[in-house]
Amino acid sequence: MISILLASYNGEKYITEQIESLLCQTFQNFKLFICDDKSTDDTYSLVLRYAEKYPDRILVAQNKENSSSAKYNFMQMMISHKDDYVMLCDQDDVWLPNKIEITLAKMKEMESRVGADSALLVHTDLRVVSEDLTMVISPSFKEAMNSNFNRVMLRDQIIQNTLTGCTVLYNRSLADLIDRMPRFMVMHDWWLMLIASAFGGIEGIDAQTVLYRQHGENSIGAKDVRKISYKINKLVNYSDMKLALEETYQQAESFLGAYRAQLNYEQIELLETYCKIPGMSKVRRWQTMCRLGCLKNGISRKIASFIFV
Repeated sequence: MISILLASYNGEKYITEQIESLLCQTFQNFKLFICDDKSTDDTYSLVLRYAEKYPDRILVAQNKENSSSAKYNFMQMMISHKDDYVMLCDQDDVWLPNKIEITLAKMKEMESRVGADSALLVHTDLRVVSEDLTMVISPSFKEAMNSNFNRVMLRDQIIQNTLTGCTVLYNRSLADLIDRMPRFMVMHDWWLMLIASAFGGIEGIDAQTVLYRQHGENSIGAKDVRKISYKINKLVNYSDMKLALEETYQQAESFLGAYRAQLNYEQIELLETYCKIPGMSKVRRWQTMCRLGCLKNGISRKIASFIFV
């Protein structure tokens, strides 16, 4: 059985298409859990009607108060829901028909190699599309973001997240490790990758399994990092880059505090040293980043990290 977790908020324009895409999956042994974050539009009424129509497949709840961010809504669901396998679902995307089948097959293959007692995670690529789904903006989100699915070590993940949460499937061994709300996290899917990189394994699939809809309300969105205009914009808005780097230190400290008792000596030393970087001189920061191997993927990202570290 697979639990699919959907965190909804003011998604009346898109959520119906997403739910319908789930109901059309080639693999149907799942339950959809929807937690609405006190929507002010018709989202909650829409999902309740689906729950009434499919009472054995769709279960709906609503938070008493708005959580202030989808990452907190998702995180609370991840803490509460444990199953053989868990998937995360954004309200405004559309899943391609074989998404569950492809991802689950990869997970089964991983478990046969590594063992189901390891905390394992599988994720895929996405196809970036326009708001009305009619135009492909980028056939591969992975290529547009210059992402590297082979960056699966803890030293890779503490500085850069390499997955998109709506493509994820993880097993029960990983689910059982999600037992508390982090003191600080950048995003829920990044926190998930930290857990998997520290305690199990991560594998990415190059197949595109999601239509990643771009619209004005995207909380993250897709940007082609290969474009010169993107690089120039990042350099001009350097305060955003400095903040993003500072948040990695906070998140690493939060992760260390949450899982210190379960981490090995090398992992603790890595995290402790990384958290000390802000207090070092500029040259020591560069040296420490290189010694730890905490370097972002791609030449331009590495250069930016050295400029702003």
